[in-house]
Parts: sequence; structure tokens; C-alpha cells
Amino acid sequence: FSDVLALPIFKQEDSSLPQENETKHPPFQYVMCAATSPAVKLYDETLTYLNQGQSYEIRMLDNRKAGDIPEINGKLVKSIIRVVFHDRRLQYTEHQQLEGWKWNRPGDRLLDLDIPMSVGVIDIKTNPSQLNAVEFLWDPTKCTSAFIQVHCISTEFTPRKHGGEKGVPFRIQVDTFKQTENGEYTDHLHSASCQIKVFKPKGADRKQKTDREKMEKRTAHEKEKYQPSYDTTVLTECSPWPDTPTTFVNNSPTPAPTFTSAQHNTYSVPDSNSSSPNHQGDGTSQGSGDLHPSATIQETQQWLLKHRFSTYTRLFSNFSGADLLKLTREDLVQICGPADGIRLYNALKSRSVRPRLTIYVCQEPLRSMELERQDAGNGDSSNGAIYVYHAIYLEEMAASEVTRKLALAFNIPLHQINQVYRQGPTGIHILVSDQMVQNFQDESCFLFTTIKAENGEGFHIILK
Repeated sequence: FSDVLALPIFKQEDSSLPQENETKHPPFQYVMCAATSPAVKLYDETLTYLNQGQSYEIRMLDNRKAGDIPEINGKLVKSIIRVVFHDRRLQYTEHQQLEGWKWNRPGDRLLDLDIPMSVGVIDIKTNPSQLNAVEFLWDPTKCTSAFIQVHCISTEFTPRKHGGEKGVPFRIQVDTFKQTENGEYTDHLHSASCQIKVFKPKGADRKQKTDREKMEKRTAHEKEKYQPSYDTTVLTECSPWPDTPTTFVNNSPTPAPTFTSAQHNTYSVPDSNSSSPNHQGDGTSQGSGDLHPSATIQETQQWLLKHRFSTYTRLFSNFSGADLLKLTREDLVQICGPADGIRLYNALKSRSVRPRLTIYVCQEPLRSMELERQDAGNGDSSNGAIYVYHAIYLEEMAASEVTRKLALAFNIPLHQINQVYRQGPTGIHILVSDQMVQNFQDESCFLFTTIKAENGEGFHIILK
């Protein structure tokens, strides 16, 4: 763009473009203490090699001229550091890629802050749902260094090929915000990033040495086409990461994902304890069930969040319920990818999973045995009392599932149920096992009663 401005036709407009001067002097500068590769062409972006899990310092520098952004004088700013994909192709499927990594590396994070080594960082926050980001506050007038550790390696996101593997590049990006009048850090100030590749421990040192040896073998003429290796990596200015103000720094309890406790509600999974076959319990509200064609844009966004499609809320930010329901299966696969596209299509069409077994259970009233048998056979007693049965839908053919669903259906504290028995011939009590449940006939009917446990703690359930 600056080259275009140098053309004679644009000369007279130079004075009317103060933004150009401003962009040449960013308010902040971030410098990572890791050497750049010498094997990078002259006009290409720098590339820095990092070792997995090693702490690298990022110096947070105040680069303002006198009088620049005076409103942050004496105040803190917020920065969010992320490790993200460099390739556009992987950016489009970032959610699926990170979910796959999380599945293979349970309990691990892609990015961590080495807190003991860091200097000047305050109010550090990491979100269990955002494994690739950390955020903190810092004072631009004071010496500040954030030490980061990247735990994912570049080859983890590369499909295996016949000729070996070539690791994908990542980006380290820093987004900085100032505080608004309502106290939230959502006013964007500056963003910068650099390209990295991450290797297994000591691998980055070996790769740097290999690149250096390759360059030493080149002729002087060939070396002129490559950048020199610098001891540190200066992050270059870039656009803010998409959705940064709402996704990471909003502290209000809105449906948008945040770093607060509201985040955990955003990604809530439908209640697996429900005894209903489609996990919706007895609720009839739209938020917990089907998306209605009359749903507004806001209601559609809430439906997407509740059903764990938060990655696509921005993409469908102008869609009403009717708009979303008009999309075909092929449309959704093309927009969201095969995995999430099919999942979203099934959620929109309310395709519930059929239970593997259905049984009907009724709590036995306190009556004589003769009257019980008469009532069980006739469906109601001579005095008009009705036996009310609850449907128990089992997705797992296991005794523990029977116990859990019984406790849920009859509001019994699960920890108070010691054992579940089935009454057999001559009144014997047979322990309900997984094998017994697997041999239950579908739509079997049971009366059940409870008896105190021998030790007086809790009780047993007896199915009849």
C-alpha cells in the first residue's frame, strides 16, 4: 500500500493520510527472545524455531511517543497471547484440530504462562475451554516480560505422508486492549504476531544448526537472497484476532464465551442424567429442545451456544431460526466441515438416539401383598388408586445405569442407594448385575420397594 502511495497520482493525497504515519509507529512492541532462522528468503516473513515446553521470554515494551494514547497513563492494559495456526486451511478447521489434540492429550494445554519467571504480569487467567490462550494485565510504564511455553508440536497437525512429515507453522499473536468506561478491557489498542515452528525438546536447536550449516555452504551471491538470523524475534503488526473483544475479554455474563465462570455455562452439554431418550427431560422450552422457525436471531444464537456450536455463532450471527433450518445437509457440511456439519444437521432435525432398553417402573404403595398383586394385574385398585409408572430409558445396558435412572426418576439421592435387587422365586433377592440387565425384556414392568440397609446407612431397592 505504501508503494502505491509513492506513485505520482497519489502524491497530493499524502498529507491527508495521517493514518499511514500512525501505523509506522505502533504504541507497543513485543520482542520474543528466540533467534530467527537464517534460511528465510529476503522478503518473506521471519520464522522462529521453539522447543516444546521450553520457556521463552516475550518482552512487552511501551513504544508510545509523548502524548500518544494519554488515557492509559497510570493505568493497566490487558494482553492476550495465543498460539494459532499460520495456514489459512487449518484456521478454518481450528476447532476440529484443537478438539482432536485435546482428545489425544487429555489434561494438557497448547499454551501456558511460566508464572514464576514472568515479570510485571498481573491477574493472569487461563480458560479450560481455550487451551491455546492466556491473558493478563500489565503496566506499560514498568518492565514487563511474559514467559510462554508452547506444548503442541508442528508435526501433530500434519497428516502422515509417504515421504515423512513436514510440520505446520504456528503463529504467536499478542492482542492488547485498554479499559472502557464500564471497566471492561474491550477497546483494542494493538496486535502483533510472528511465525513459529515447534519441535520436540532440543529439536529447535538442531534445526537452527542445520539451517545455519546449509547457509554456510551457499555462495555469497545466493546468501544475498536470504535474511540474516537475528538473536530475537520482533512481532510484526497484524489485525486483531477475530472475536477477541467478545470471546475472551468480556466479563459480563452474556452468552458469548468469556474467561469468567459464565464460560462454563456456554459450553454446557445436555444433561446426560436425564431419563428421557433424547436427554431433554420433561422440559418443553425452546432453549433446551428444537430450534423453532420463528426463533429470532438472538434466540438462534442462544440455541447454537447451548448445543455446543459456539464456534459458529459469529458465522451465523445474522441467521434467524428459519434461515438456519433452510440449510441442507450439504450446505452445513460445506460451511462447518464434515464432523460439525453433520452434528449441526442432526441437532436441527432433532435426531435423538434411541434407547437400547426401555423398562417401566412404579413405586409400590404400602399395602398387603394380596392387594398388591390384584392392583398390579388390573392397573388400578378397587378404591380407585392408580399405579403410575415411570419410563426408564437405558442408553447403557448396565446395572449402574439402572440405579442412576431410578434415582433420577424418583428423586432418590443416588449415594443413599446401596444395592438394587430383583425379587426371584420364593421371594429370594437376586443382585441386579450387568448381565441381568442385558437379559431384561424390552418394555418390562416392575414394582419396586425400598428396605433399610443392614448397617442403617442408606437402603436397598427391590424390583418385583
